[in-house]
Amino acid sequence: MSGMTSTIPFDNSYARLPDRFFARTRPAEAPAPRLIELNRPLAEALGLDPDWMASPEGVAMLSGREVVPGSEPIAMAYAGHQFGSFVPSLGDGRAILLGEVVGRDGQRYDLQLKGSGRTLFSRGGDGRAALGPVLREHLVSEAMAAMGIPTTRTLASVITGEEVYRETVLPGAVLTRVARSHVRVGTFQYFAARQDHDAVRLLTDYVVARLYPEAAQAERPALAFLNLLVGRQAELVASWLLVGFIHGVMNTDNMSVAGETIDYGPCAFMDAFHPQTVFSSIDQNGRYAYANQPGIAQWNLTRLAECLLPLLDPDEDRAVELAREVLTGFGARFEAAFHAGLRRKLGLLAAEPEDVALAQDLLGRMAANNADFTLTFRRLSDAAADAGADEGIRTLFSDGTAYDGWAGSWRERLARDGGEPQARRLAMRQVNPLFIPRNHQVEAAIRAGVDADDFGPFRTLLAVLADPYGDQPEHAHLAEPPRPEERVLQTFCGT
Repeated sequence: MSGMTSTIPFDNSYARLPDRFFARTRPAEAPAPRLIELNRPLAEALGLDPDWMASPEGVAMLSGREVVPGSEPIAMAYAGHQFGSFVPSLGDGRAILLGEVVGRDGQRYDLQLKGSGRTLFSRGGDGRAALGPVLREHLVSEAMAAMGIPTTRTLASVITGEEVYRETVLPGAVLTRVARSHVRVGTFQYFAARQDHDAVRLLTDYVVARLYPEAAQAERPALAFLNLLVGRQAELVASWLLVGFIHGVMNTDNMSVAGETIDYGPCAFMDAFHPQTVFSSIDQNGRYAYANQPGIAQWNLTRLAECLLPLLDPDEDRAVELAREVLTGFGARFEAAFHAGLRRKLGLLAAEPEDVALAQDLLGRMAANNADFTLTFRRLSDAAADAGADEGIRTLFSDGTAYDGWAGSWRERLARDGGEPQARRLAMRQVNPLFIPRNHQVEAAIRAGVDADDFGPFRTLLAVLADPYGDQPEHAHLAEPPRPEERVLQTFCGT
């Protein structure tokens, strides 16, 4: 510990749990840290001083070079199902939790470094992160936040001044991640696999107190927690599907019990719509394809429920029955959130039984005609107020008549819905983003940073993604789908 000053009011509740929950560890010292980007509004929301964070002392902390007073760095223990196969010991192999702060909203947040060196859980890895995956997570997590989707956030990206060896030699970097909690489904699995029932109970009490205080008063707090998480997770995955997001690696160790999107590895947003779209290079069988995400979320929650059974009821059969009732509700809760979202995307205020079929008909025609997901819905916003805007949508379909065949039914439905056309257009523009982190644009920003140490394209894209629903005509090219030669068909786990 050096003689650093720090203005960070750490209060580290997880580090007060028993030692078997984590390994105490120090981040690796970055030789020549340099700040790429600090998220000043987020720092302020957390009650942190952005000027100090951007100072040499702040950057030393954000890079792992220095541990500031009040920080108690730990690597968390967890297990997980990876592509369906259970691994009983994973843990933070390249991430170190610096501690927790209570934000201006009264909520507790974790500050974690990703890519800050080896831990007890690194196995054969070096614990480092290359610059590319750090820039990707920074862009995508902040884009998700700007769209209103629950997510971990990025406080800062720092280049470390050392080289990382992957397929090639790459610049090293560290990302500071902010989360409501880093407890995962896999954290529960770690202790359940060891028959450590005391730890499962302690962890449940901790999560309830920190994230689900309303569950504490219930007759069965663990069941109330499961029920609340099922609802949050159903709504979260619905929100992913409504913007064309594919997580890419929905292992149980990548599912947060806070109901936030976490672990942006081979994630991607679809360009042309197809329900079976997969980008992740490691998802050989399409387990985590776009349309499979709701089913996988329910599968992951079932694995959590198995860990909680001893806390649900002393009678195992009764415990299983209680868990099953809650888990069975996932489908209806997902559909309610997804269908309501589709109605909003189509500009429908009231609900009619045929609305879902109308939306599915459009999605089917988009899939058959390689229509761009984001732009089709964005341009529908204008077409809802002006039929002259139809041409801009037709050009997105390989056969424009496929859109025409649907547009007539949609306009009849809008007429029944009533409402003022300009008000509808505005409402639709607030749920149909124009700017998403398109793969080819993210790759271009990464290439400029990695190959030329040029972070201009990254900063421009980051600023544009902070206003996903605005028009931003001066950045119109960043809303365009990729040309055929620009398409990115595979993304990689890289941090």
